[in-house]
Amino acid sequence: MADTTTYPKTPTNTVNRYKHQATYDVETIHGIINSCAFVHVSFVPDPNTALPIILPMIGQIGTYIPSSSGPDSPDPPSPHLYLHTSTASRLATLTQSHSPPGLPLCIAATRLAGLVLSLTPYTHNYNYSSAVLQGTASLVSSDAEKLFAMELITNSVVPDRWSNTRVPPTNAEMTSTAIIKMRIDTASGKVREGGPEDERWDMKREDVLDAVWTGVVPVYERLGTPVPGPYNRVAKVPEHVGVWGGCGGGEESAAGQESEK
Repeated sequence: MADTTTYPKTPTNTVNRYKHQATYDVETIHGIINSCAFVHVSFVPDPNTALPIILPMIGQIGTYIPSSSGPDSPDPPSPHLYLHTSTASRLATLTQSHSPPGLPLCIAATRLAGLVLSLTPYTHNYNYSSAVLQGTASLVSSDAEKLFAMELITNSVVPDRWSNTRVPPTNAEMTSTAIIKMRIDTASGKVREGGPEDERWDMKREDVLDAVWTGVVPVYERLGTPVPGPYNRVAKVPEHVGVWGGCGGGEESAAGQESEK
């Protein structure tokens, strides 16, 4: 993807319904992907089979800058989606065997922010943010880029976790770990915020307005108190874990309160 602030609208990524909720902003779309614990990866395992496969995976978008890259490089580094898997996985095997430009993938992620309860089931809704990426994937072959992606993904689970573990990975760990790198060709997002929206005829019915509760139930993701493992010898919960877990792992977004059909 070129260095730009928005993804170009194409027939592939243009949102057709609720266009006012659509976003093509790079920062917003990447933020949605990177805030989700899982991304869902879709691909066709066999060109002779019409049925696609979808897998929940751990992934993050990041920009790897090689040590040889400089400000005057003809091709400045672009952000890619990195997926963590095993070298024995079907997706890694398919990616490795696929000819250039790579294995076509579609990536989706969604965060739920609120339950929108309206006068009738027909107009019930969710407040949410979602993103869909499309592109082609290849296996990362460089150890330096592989380590970059592994650290990026590990720190997406708990910030600073990488440097607070036994690193670097062993040769066996590096060999058994596959990092899939997807070039992002197109992308789009949708964000729904606000309260319920009902049809005009229902809004004119006093009996319905008096009988049905309407509003938004905010939805939050929270982390609980850390629980020591069976062989843990560190008596005090490390700050990078305690602070992260103690704050609930995220903000109670106003989107849930303000807040696809």
